[in-house]
Amino acid sequence: MKILLSLLLALVSCAVCADEAPHAYWNSAIAAFEAADRANPPPQGAVLFIGSSSIEHWKSVAADFPEAKVINRGFGGSEIGDSTYFADRIVAPYHPRAIVMYAGDNDIYAGHTPQRVRDDFAAFVRKVRSFDPGVPVAFVAIKPSVARRALLPQISQANALVREYAAKQQGVSYIDVYTPMLGKDGQPQQQWFGPDGLHMNRSGYELWIGLLKPWVDAHGQR
Repeated sequence: MKILLSLLLALVSCAVCADEAPHAYWNSAIAAFEAADRANPPPQGAVLFIGSSSIEHWKSVAADFPEAKVINRGFGGSEIGDSTYFADRIVAPYHPRAIVMYAGDNDIYAGHTPQRVRDDFAAFVRKVRSFDPGVPVAFVAIKPSVARRALLPQISQANALVREYAAKQQGVSYIDVYTPMLGKDGQPQQQWFGPDGLHMNRSGYELWIGLLKPWVDAHGQR
């Protein structure tokens, strides 16, 4: 009996480790958020911006949306599933009034299919609504970056699938930043990006602000 119990515990432990392994890289970043929350508790009922480097690098996001209380919980390089995995630590405690997610860029780069991007976003919505039923969620379309021009077909398909999913859900929105960032030739434009062609410059963020402001104002009024 003791041997069987030990084997069972070992199997459970292995399953937990296997689940955590893809996300373990971010433990220090999540712990830093928690430490910051203890030192300076964030407001309840804020609009939570979450996702990858486009959110992490958006240092002026609170000033850019002055009509709303804003929390930034972006961690660069992350995928949609990372935000879902850590949602009990960087979503649930805030009880956000609304959530803006930008992710999926790194997912496609890592080889995930457009269908998986859509399914992972749907899983994120389910997870956050297990804490706060009906919380509005906006998916910011995966941007057409110069550095990832070769991935444009997959990015476009992933965006289309998320848009289709969002249209069938209550309180889930798709914010199209993809189309406005393309040039007349349908190609990515360097004007929105820094030297690496991947991370946005201020012009890129100003474009996003204009596209996101109606949604943030509607859902995040103080």
